[in-house]
Amino acid sequence: MSQKKIIPFINAENEYPDNVVKLANLYSCEGADELFIYNYTGDEASREEFLSAMREIDKVVDVPFSIGIYVERFEDAKKALYTGASKVVIRKALMPDDQVMKEIFGRFGRSKVVLEIDMKADFQSADSLNAFYEQGFGTAVLKHIDTTESFHQAIENTKLTCIIRDGLIRNDLAELLSYQNVYGVSTNYFEDKDIYKAKRALKQKDIDVEVFESLIDFSDFKLNADGLIPAIVQDYRTGEVLMLGYMNEESYAKTIESGKMTYFSRSRQELWLKGETSGHFQYVKSLALDCDNDTILAKVHQVGAACHTGHRSCFFQKLAEKEYVQTNPLNILMEDYQVILERKEHPKEGSYTNYLFDKGIDKILKKCGEEATEIVIAAKNPDAEELKYEIADFLYHMMVLMAECGLDWEDITRELVNRR
Repeated sequence: MSQKKIIPFINAENEYPDNVVKLANLYSCEGADELFIYNYTGDEASREEFLSAMREIDKVVDVPFSIGIYVERFEDAKKALYTGASKVVIRKALMPDDQVMKEIFGRFGRSKVVLEIDMKADFQSADSLNAFYEQGFGTAVLKHIDTTESFHQAIENTKLTCIIRDGLIRNDLAELLSYQNVYGVSTNYFEDKDIYKAKRALKQKDIDVEVFESLIDFSDFKLNADGLIPAIVQDYRTGEVLMLGYMNEESYAKTIESGKMTYFSRSRQELWLKGETSGHFQYVKSLALDCDNDTILAKVHQVGAACHTGHRSCFFQKLAEKEYVQTNPLNILMEDYQVILERKEHPKEGSYTNYLFDKGIDKILKKCGEEATEIVIAAKNPDAEELKYEIADFLYHMMVLMAECGLDWEDITRELVNRR
């Protein structure tokens, strides 16, 4: 089995959606491997509010998340997975009828559908767990477990991949993760606790979990006259250069240990955890060393501003600039989308974009259909020049549709990532 996972769970029932989103984002930054978020409330309004919060979580978290939800119809599972969730979790006690489950498995397969079982209320042997596998489930979340021999035998001999949900009050994390078929432990134990510290302790017990580990020893770095190495810091999503800091061996070790960028302050002559006072932490996504071993490139999730002046980047003062054609595809599409969104929020007289918004969704859809047809016609022409123009026209009208429907490029690119 691959690396074992720590999967914080969040009970979203009777909780403010904003609080759920904030906690999910914090867990994601602080070392969680995945998340399990649930709200099994049956009424439609609560379910829609929950799904809306899950769509917000998909925009901010960087780890896979599964959602437990009351599923009565195929559409309920479909809506859950279309939030960007990696899996939908169905509680055994609330499982819909066989025909609905058959439709769900037929559309999404066993990798997307998880069964939650209360082992205290309804203990399952290996044979009964395997019956759920034959039905179509690939994974089971087992809660209220006792680490008895019968439980051990059940999960060691099932075809299902198991996640144990446990508060870690009576049971030991290392023991639970040591079971062969246990993929991960889902717990609320780590709220306001150091997940990386727990992972390092697990590593010492030879349990394979994901932690930051330096592949090159600090002694192989080439340091400057002050015994420091510069670190260039980029936003991991956009590539924007945020700042330049310096590290000594201790600050580098702290960065690897905590997953947060820690520097050596040359002015104060002491370690400096970025964000310790401001809350503007830099959560490490990757560290790389240049060809001369004398500069680190850090890609980070930046909370708030990187610069002490309040600017997003420390490099905000222009010195010289030459006009050039920007052709980075994502940058161009995002910039054009922002112009379209600006037109929607602040109409401009004579704007074709505002004409489309004024006419409404039917007109926008009609134009998208017309431009799609033009692409088909142009593609039959051996000269690709015409096709280029038609694709550009279609992309523009598609972005108008996205703005009209409340989608942006982040939504689209994350959906593409989820399909990999």
